[in-house]
Amino acid sequence: MPRYFIYLSYDGCNYHGWQIQPNAPTVQETIEKALTLLMRYPVSITGAGRTDSGVNASQMVAHVDFPEPIDTQQTTYRLNKMLPPDIAIHKIVEVRTDAHARFDATSRRYRYYISTAKEPFSRRYSCRVMGDIDFEAMNNAAATLLHYTDFTSFSKLHTDTKTNNCKVTSAQWRQVSPTQWVFEIEADRFLRNMVRAIVGTLLMVGRGKITLERFKEIIEKKERSEAGDSAMGQALFLEEVKYPEEIFI
Repeated sequence: MPRYFIYLSYDGCNYHGWQIQPNAPTVQETIEKALTLLMRYPVSITGAGRTDSGVNASQMVAHVDFPEPIDTQQTTYRLNKMLPPDIAIHKIVEVRTDAHARFDATSRRYRYYISTAKEPFSRRYSCRVMGDIDFEAMNNAAATLLHYTDFTSFSKLHTDTKTNNCKVTSAQWRQVSPTQWVFEIEADRFLRNMVRAIVGTLLMVGRGKITLERFKEIIEKKERSEAGDSAMGQALFLEEVKYPEEIFI
């Protein structure tokens, strides 16, 4: 059976995350229903990862198998007509039959947006923070993430992951407007809730509630209760998922 990667984006505000779950609308379920209706037989897809409730994706990738080759451009066009406005299919590309959207990903990049002032037009997609924030201190703390591999302190409890090890290759805050900052982090993999927990803890550094040394201690303790609260989901975007060239046809 030929296998394809679906490249898509979505506004997560109306969904309880990516992965199918009972009695709640999800992005995966919405796409599978549209594909099943389009193809006239049951279709299931596998995503590159799970985004939590309310989290957005500028680029998500999922793989899907079809019994026979498809016209990728025509399928993209028809699928977009069937999906709601908050989910967009950008392209469908053929890959090797053993290619896997989740396990073959070499890296993932997330962005988290915060606003230091009241912003009517970005309020749905950024986290409003009050008071003075020391972004230099937060960047110093973010830089230390590259020196650790076990991120249990920033992981959702009681998950089914076999390891909490991740290799973070970049983590930095940068200013994108006079009142808006974005935290960009890239790693080979991420744990459930990891980025939001990191942002929540970095904001504790920025507000002067904890020191750089305390931030390091939190990581080394490997206890979720040591870290800060998770930042709100709607300001988080899965920005890009990367794959090795050899899996594409």
